[in-house]
Amino acid sequence: MSERLKLLVKPAKQRFKDLNFCFCGYEACEPLHSFGPAVRANYLIHFIVSGKGIFYAGNQSYKLGAGEGFLIEPDVSTFYQADAADPWTYFWIGFDGEKAPEIISKIGLGNTNLTFHSTQLEEMEKIILEIINHSTLANYDELMIESLMYNFMATISKDITVLGSERIKGNEYVRQAVEYIQANYAKPIHIQDVADYVNINRGYLYSLFMKELDMSPQEYLRNVRLTRASEQLNVTDMPVEAVAAANGYPDPAVFTKAFKKMHGISPTRYRKRTEEISNRSIIGQNEE
Repeated sequence: MSERLKLLVKPAKQRFKDLNFCFCGYEACEPLHSFGPAVRANYLIHFIVSGKGIFYAGNQSYKLGAGEGFLIEPDVSTFYQADAADPWTYFWIGFDGEKAPEIISKIGLGNTNLTFHSTQLEEMEKIILEIINHSTLANYDELMIESLMYNFMATISKDITVLGSERIKGNEYVRQAVEYIQANYAKPIHIQDVADYVNINRGYLYSLFMKELDMSPQEYLRNVRLTRASEQLNVTDMPVEAVAAANGYPDPAVFTKAFKKMHGISPTRYRKRTEEISNRSIIGQNEE
C-alpha cells in the first residue's frame, strides 16, 4: 500500500440495518501525531502495519506495535498517539448497525477487551484496499462493501489474540498533562504550568513522562508544536513566521532552528518538498 494517506468516507445514500460501513482509511503518521480525546458515534477498529504508539481508553493505556490493533467503542472517550521515534502506520475501519455489538462480541472484543493481535495483516489490508476500490454510489459497490465488511470481521476472528490491558502507574497524570499541552501548546506555556495544572511536582512529572512516553515533558511540548507546525505548512499558505507564532514560537529564527533539528530541513524547504510530492501523487484527507 502507498505511503500516502488514503481515505474513503461513504456517502449516506444507503444504510444497512445489521452491519453498516461508515468509513475506512490508511495513514503513515508523523511523529506524535494524535487524535483526541474524542468520543465516537460508531465503532472503529485500527490495525497497526508498522511502528508503534499508545492508546488510552478511560484509565487504561496500551502500548501497541505492528501486528496489533485497538477497538474504539461508541460514546467512549479515547486518545491515541504515534510514537516520537517510531511512529505507527495503520489502517482503520468504522462501522455501526444493530448487530455490530453482537459481531464485536463474537470476535472476542468489547468492554474491557479493546486491544488484540492478529497475523492476518495482509488479508485485512487487501480488504481495505478493495473497499476503497468500490467507493462509488452504485448499488453494486455498496453491496460489495457490505460483503467486504463481513469478510473483514471473519478475517480478524481467524486467529485473534486479545491482549491484556497495561495499567500504568501515574497514567492519569500523564493523560491530564497531555491534554493540557494539546490544548495550550500555541501559548507561551512552561513545564511548570503543566505540573501545576495536574497538581504534582515537576520532577515527578518528568519521571512519569520518561516512563510512559520515553521523553521529557519539554521534549513532548516541542514535538507537539513542531508536528502541528509541519501539518500547517502542508495544508495552508500561511507565511512561515505566522506558522511559527501559531505554534508557540514568537521568534521565527528559534522556530526554524528547532524545525530543522527535527525534520532535517528548513520549514521553507519542507513546504516545497510537500508541494513537489503533491504534484506527483493523489493526496488524501486526514482521518480527523
